Amino acid sequence: MIETAKEVTQKPIKAVEEGRRAGDPAVLIASSEKAKKVLGWKPEHADLHEIIESAWRWHSTHPEGYQSK
Repeated sequence: MIETAKEVTQKPIKAVEEGRRAGDPAVLIASSEKAKKVLGWKPEHADLHEIIESAWRWHSTHPEGYQSK
C-alpha cells in the first residue's frame, strides 16, 4: 500500500515497520461481501492503484477538503 501511494503521489512517504503490539491480532481480514449483500453496494474502483490515484486527485484539487471553494 505504501509503495503504491509513493508511486501515485510521487512523494516520499516515511513509514516505520514494527512488530505487533500486545493485543494486536495476528491476522486482519476484510471483506465487502456483507455490504454487497445487505446494501447492494458495489465498489467504484477495484484496483489499489486506481483507488489511491482517485483519492490523491481529489485531495490535490480540494486541499481544504469539502471547505474548498
